[in-house]
Amino acid sequence: MPLPKIQDIKELTQQEIKKKIIELKKEIFDLKLKRSTRQNIKPHLFKHKKHELAQLLTIQKDSDDV
Repeated sequence: MPLPKIQDIKELTQQEIKKKIIELKKEIFDLKLKRSTRQNIKPHLFKHKKHELAQLLTIQKDSDDV
């Protein structure tokens, strides 16, 4: 599973970006919850989700400044 490309994110609308940010925050929370309850998770998912969240937040901030 490769890391997401920022070009794909730049094509999203502001509404889609906000929806995706909320969705990713929920997924990260669920992963943390599963890790704390010692369920089987794939550790690389943390890196991928956080990376994608950072990209979305960056794009959202850049578009807010304009």
